[in-house]
Amino acid sequence: MRALVQRVTKASVAVAGETAGEIGPGLVVLLGVSKEDDEADAEYLVEKTANLRVFADDENRFNRSALDIGAEVLVVSQFTLYAETRKGRRPDFNQAAGPEDAKRLYEHTVRLFRDKGLKVGTGRFQEHMLVSLENDGPVTLMLDSADRQRPRRS
Repeated sequence: MRALVQRVTKASVAVAGETAGEIGPGLVVLLGVSKEDDEADAEYLVEKTANLRVFADDENRFNRSALDIGAEVLVVSQFTLYAETRKGRRPDFNQAAGPEDAKRLYEHTVRLFRDKGLKVGTGRFQEHMLVSLENDGPVTLMLDSADRQRPRRS
């Protein structure tokens, strides 16, 4: 599971001209689900994202997490995070989970964020969405649940 996480002052997602979800200060999480992912991947990413220290403390250092400041989270399904682009010119999405599994894990991830006590907005799964955001910093980080199984460099 991959998450492109952006710290924002505000963000929203619209579907067919109507606002589907919006947040104030917090994090936008563009979430991609692969064929290999399961609930443990969702739990890892939610734990990592909610506790990432990307918000400034009184000394303007990255010392506060979304949980520390009561940040809001906008979670948007983004299968294109699993695009394979090494060969040819057209992205290959064969590593992305099928719609049924991806929706199940996307909804599970949203529930996990809410269970942490965070206010969560969402897009609409498998819909064409217009995402608007004001990136704060800018701060943008890529998280991948596969990283939890990779050895750390010494």
